[in-house]
Amino acid sequence: MTDTTPPTPSAPAEAHARPKIVGARVQRVEDPRFLAGTGRYTADIKLPNMAHLAFRRSDQAHARIVEIDADAARALPGVIGIYTAADFHDLVTPPRAESKTAGFVSTPIVPLADGKVRHVGEPVVAVLAESRHIAEDAAELVDMVLEPLPAAVDPAAAAEDGAPLLHEAEGTNVLVDRTLGRGDIDEAFANAAVTVGGRFRMTRKSAAPIEGRACIADWDSGRRALTLHSATQVPGIIRDTIAKVFDLPGHRIRVIAPDVGGAFGCKGCLYPDEMSACALSIKLGRPVKWVGDRMEDLVSTYQAFDENVEAHLALDGEGSILGVRADAIGDVGAYSIFPWTAAMEPVQVISFLPGPYRMPAYHARTRAVATPKTPMGAYRGVGRPMAAFVMERLIDLGARELGLDPLEMRRRNMVQPDEFPYKTGSGIVWDRVGFTESLEAAVERIGYAALRAEQKKARAAGRLTGIGLASYAELTGIGSRIAVAPGMPINTGIEAANIRLDATGSVTASFGIGAHGQGHETTLAQVVAEALGCRLEDVVVQHGDSALVAHSTGTYASRGTVLAGGSATLAARAVRRNVLFVAAQLMEVAEEDLAFEGGRIFVTGTDKALTLREVAGTYYQEMGRLPKEVREDYPFEATSSFDPFFGTPAAATHAALVEVDPDTWGVKILKYVVAEDCGRIINPAIVDGQVHGGVAQGLGAALLEEIIHDADGQILTASLVDYVLPSAVEVPVMEVVHVESEHPDNVTGFRGMGEGGTIGAPAAIANAVADALTPLDIDVTTLPLSPERIFRLVEAAGGLG
Repeated sequence: MTDTTPPTPSAPAEAHARPKIVGARVQRVEDPRFLAGTGRYTADIKLPNMAHLAFRRSDQAHARIVEIDADAARALPGVIGIYTAADFHDLVTPPRAESKTAGFVSTPIVPLADGKVRHVGEPVVAVLAESRHIAEDAAELVDMVLEPLPAAVDPAAAAEDGAPLLHEAEGTNVLVDRTLGRGDIDEAFANAAVTVGGRFRMTRKSAAPIEGRACIADWDSGRRALTLHSATQVPGIIRDTIAKVFDLPGHRIRVIAPDVGGAFGCKGCLYPDEMSACALSIKLGRPVKWVGDRMEDLVSTYQAFDENVEAHLALDGEGSILGVRADAIGDVGAYSIFPWTAAMEPVQVISFLPGPYRMPAYHARTRAVATPKTPMGAYRGVGRPMAAFVMERLIDLGARELGLDPLEMRRRNMVQPDEFPYKTGSGIVWDRVGFTESLEAAVERIGYAALRAEQKKARAAGRLTGIGLASYAELTGIGSRIAVAPGMPINTGIEAANIRLDATGSVTASFGIGAHGQGHETTLAQVVAEALGCRLEDVVVQHGDSALVAHSTGTYASRGTVLAGGSATLAARAVRRNVLFVAAQLMEVAEEDLAFEGGRIFVTGTDKALTLREVAGTYYQEMGRLPKEVREDYPFEATSSFDPFFGTPAAATHAALVEVDPDTWGVKILKYVVAEDCGRIINPAIVDGQVHGGVAQGLGAALLEEIIHDADGQILTASLVDYVLPSAVEVPVMEVVHVESEHPDNVTGFRGMGEGGTIGAPAAIANAVADALTPLDIDVTTLPLSPERIFRLVEAAGGLG
């Protein structure tokens, strides 16, 4: 169930003057092929003379490679070759994630482990065969002798002097150590009437997309050119990196992301598997295909959210925030991921921890610590789920200590509309965004006051019901002023679009970004159609191919709509101006007398009109109708870029009603409401789908999902039997309220929103469960709140009594 409030008066008049394409609930144009099973994924691609790749991966967390015996594997019929790190030394230049952050420690990304292994699942031996089955059988026959090395699995222990080093050459396991803040934090705590806090923990997660990682490298020895099909979010970044890794010019490399079955951040990096496939294709001169299975996905695909934060909140007697102090440790695993670096997740935790609240004093330190585990990369929300969890728990703890309602606590501290732009203690600037509007919309829709009254009756009857609120702020469509990872030498803040009108009146819109479930072929077509004036069915969107535009990075950080939509709007407007000029020449009228909508250009107040197809056909094919200067000076093609510079803030409040079952200690979600501000909505159906999916993943993080390692770094949750994902049964019916406030400096009024559900849900569920357990005097500091974890909390508190 959804609701949309009217656009704010500040919305540009032009945006709403023509028939509504942006804002319409258009059915996704991608759906017919997906529903019919005719989507084309990397695994579906078959090339002539293709070899198949499998890996023998490490089964130890930290060990020296003593011996590799591959004789039995080589003897298996159909095996083409067995390869180790030494076979790639003369071909591959391992990339290093770089950062200008002071004290940053870089680590190389190598195609195969060289000398030692640093996490379970790290590829050690590459096996190439005529079929996938033969390659996998041969990989099992490879005998590896690994000598175990000491492993500091706990990140706090790994950060200590004298801890076993994963990267001896670097001399430390602390890859990033950064402090942010402002104001006198000591004075804030000295003057506080109340302080609350604790140690908060969010355990390691897997993105677990329905399609795992896969790639096909195809080296054309005649052209000395490489084509890489990959289930990736970032074809542009992969293209640029492969060019450096193999010392090839960019025009000889093409990276194509076909249909991609989910990614959620984990497919936004360069992986060793892709480098190995490329290296082997170049070596052999034939296509090389690798498709990972589910176990490989759980042990080798980059993981997320592994954070520990000790945080404390200082309040005055009225409940106003005086300051927050935090010390965070991110368990970033064995390597600094490329290109985003080990700083990405831990630094974003402390950057976004202040949330949408006024905070005179703030001091936060974060460390990214290497441990012998799968590297930690991006996952929907990146740092902000942990930041929201910590801050929203602190808000509720403070409200409890002062005897305030949690809603009132938020109202007293949230940045107000007349306080924008507001600079947080971490340096992020929030400009016009619906903080308070989202809060009030959420509590109104869920019926907050009535729920509190019902809760009293439920508690009197012995039921453990709880109400949780969580408000968050995020920065979407980040511009060139703020890189995704601080100090990273990659401009993630610009995106290009090419809009081309052909002789039939059809429009091709080309982008470097890729789609992995967002519906870009629909939403970007809506943007182009409205900005240009054509029909939606006239537009085809091309994406996910590094050859389409000169520069692109990809789809991540809720940037697709803001950046690609912005660049598409500018390019479409440029084509529109030229089309109107040409139409005016053909109809012998002034341009200002023309209107252009629905694929028709007509003289206002008359029945005189031309279709877009007629104008385009005349422009391209009827040489005598227009002077040649018109075709030279008024092209029907334009390329534009858009850079929001700082970025576009987005916000939401989640509200949840839950009940804890005292027999099973399971949590049932009775009501769930999201009120979000993603600016001007392109397609409400797609926005709703993004919110629903994000909340589903957030509920997994809150209640179910947890990657567990033992004291030796061995992963104990390497299958979906042990790693529990939410199903349709656990995902509640939810209501979504849209608050459309448009950012004053954004060319389109769009805000990103793809990650918001995952950011707000863990904190809202944590607060709701903590509220339900209030009669037992139990605090909630660790997620997920599995039945076992709740049971142990209750037992530690003395049981139900």
